Amino acid sequence: MLRLAIGVFILAMTGCAGQGYSNAHSAHVNLAAHPAWYNGERVYYVTTDVSDRAMAESMQANYAPRLRDAIPDYPKPPQVRTVLERVYRVRNFDQPSIFPSAPEPLSSNHVNLQYSPLWLMYEVVWKAGATPVELKSEEQIFVAESQGKLEILRTDIVVNCPVVRYEGERIDRYQW
Repeated sequence: MLRLAIGVFILAMTGCAGQGYSNAHSAHVNLAAHPAWYNGERVYYVTTDVSDRAMAESMQANYAPRLRDAIPDYPKPPQVRTVLERVYRVRNFDQPSIFPSAPEPLSSNHVNLQYSPLWLMYEVVWKAGATPVELKSEEQIFVAESQGKLEILRTDIVVNCPVVRYEGERIDRYQW
C-alpha cells in the first residue's frame, strides 16, 4: 500500500509496550508516510503530534502543546543530545525534511541509540544569491552554512515523527 511518493503505510497499533495486549486488542490505522532524508538515504516518517496548532492541522496530527516542555535551555550545541533531535525543514526550496538520526535497522534491536522520534524543528533558509540544492544530510546543511550559503533558524515547534521505513525495504517487515 505504500507508494514511493507520499503514500499510505499501514501500521499495526497494539497498545503501549508492556501492557500485555494480545492481537485480539489490536487495530489497524492508515497513516500518511512522508519522505525525508537521513545520511543520504530516503526514509519515511509519520507525524502523530505537533506542538504548533496550525502545523498540526495542516499535517492532520494531534495538537500537543506540552511537547514544548521537552525543549532544553539554550544555547545548546547540536552535538549535545537531549530527548529532542533536530529536524530540518527547508523554507525556501521544495525538498523533503532532513533527519540527523534514524533507527538502524528499523526494529526493537536497532543500534542507533541517538535516535529519538521527538524532533525540534529547525528551518533552513537559503540566502539570496546562493543556488539551492537538495540537501540529504545534516552534514551537508552544516557545510553549506559554513560556506555562507544558508542560515539555520531554531523554532519552538516540537513534532513526534517516528521514522517507519527506509526506501527499498519490504513493507511486511514492519508488521511487528
